[in-house]
Amino acid sequence: MKRKRTKGLSCERARAFPIEKALAKLGHFPTRSNEKEAWFLSPFRSETQASFKVSKKLNRWYDHGVGKGGNVIDLICEINKCPVKEALQIIEQDQTSFSFQQQPIFRKEESGPKIAITKIRELTHFALKDYLKSRNIELKTALKYCKEVHYRFKGKSYFAIGLKNSSGGWELRNRYYKNSSSPKDITHIKNGNTKLIITEGMFDLFSILNGNENLELEYDFLVLNSIAFVQKAMKIMDGYTGIELYLDNDENGKRTTRNLIKYSKNCKDRSGLYIGFKDMNEMLMDNPKKGLGQETQDVSLLPQRQTCFAHGGSQKEECLSAKNITH
Repeated sequence: MKRKRTKGLSCERARAFPIEKALAKLGHFPTRSNEKEAWFLSPFRSETQASFKVSKKLNRWYDHGVGKGGNVIDLICEINKCPVKEALQIIEQDQTSFSFQQQPIFRKEESGPKIAITKIRELTHFALKDYLKSRNIELKTALKYCKEVHYRFKGKSYFAIGLKNSSGGWELRNRYYKNSSSPKDITHIKNGNTKLIITEGMFDLFSILNGNENLELEYDFLVLNSIAFVQKAMKIMDGYTGIELYLDNDENGKRTTRNLIKYSKNCKDRSGLYIGFKDMNEMLMDNPKKGLGQETQDVSLLPQRQTCFAHGGSQKEECLSAKNITH
C-alpha cells in the first residue's frame, strides 16, 4: 500500500534520500563498506558484530539481527518512534545541506579508515583545559568523568576530551571536532540510585553538575550520545522511579522528550529551565550564573558552532593534531 502524499516533501522523493547519510547524521558509520553495500552496528540495539546492512544500489536497509528492513522513511520512523509525517519533516530539514541524488556518502578512499585509540590518560593538556573553560565547564567536573584521549585517523594524530560509553567506545570532543570511536553507544553512569538524569551530550551533563557535585548521591546519569539510542534509554528507564529529561530545545529533542514521557509516567521535562537556548550548555555559556545552583533546587531537581568530524566531511588544517599542537 502506498503512503499518502504529505504536504511538503513527498514520500517518493524522500525515499531517494541516501540511508548512509541519514545514519551518518545520527552518528552511525559503517564497520566495513564496498561499492555495493555497507555494514553497520545496529542502531536499534547493542552488538559487537555488524548485522545491519545497507544496499547502496537499492538504498534499502536490513537488520539481520531482527529480520527487519525497509527504506529511509521506515528507518527514521523506527529510530525516532515517529509517524511518517514527522519522518518526512526530518528529511526535509536536510534538503539545504544534502543532495537527494543517490550516491554513497563515503568516497572510495574513505571507506576503510577508522579511529584508532593510541593513548588514554588523565586530562592535562592546556588546549583541552582551555576548551573546557570556553564552554564554562569546571575542570574538576570533567576530570571526574573524562579522560584525555589520543587517537589516529587517516594517518594523522589527534587528541580530545573523551567520555567513555557503555560499550567501550569514546565520545571525542575538542575545539574543532566532534567525533566518536566504535562502538558507539550510550553512557550510563551508575551511582546506585533510583533516580536518573538524561541528557543528549556530555557537555549538557557537565553543565548540570557544575557546582552540584552532590547530585551523584541522588541520581544516576545517562548521556544518549545520539537520539538514535532512545529505545535503549527506554529499557534503562524501567529501573528508575524518577527521571529528569534535559534534552535539546530543538525539534528532534522535543520529539524525543515527548516519546520518553509517553513511555514512562516517571519522566519530567526540564527543558523549561533553559528556555530560549538550545541546551543546558548554551545557556551556561551565555551566562555562567545561570547554571544549576540554588535556582535549580527551587524547581526540585535537588532533594536537573559544532563542527562535524565525519568520515565524509572536510577537515580544518588548524585542528588539534600532533602536527600543529605540541603534546
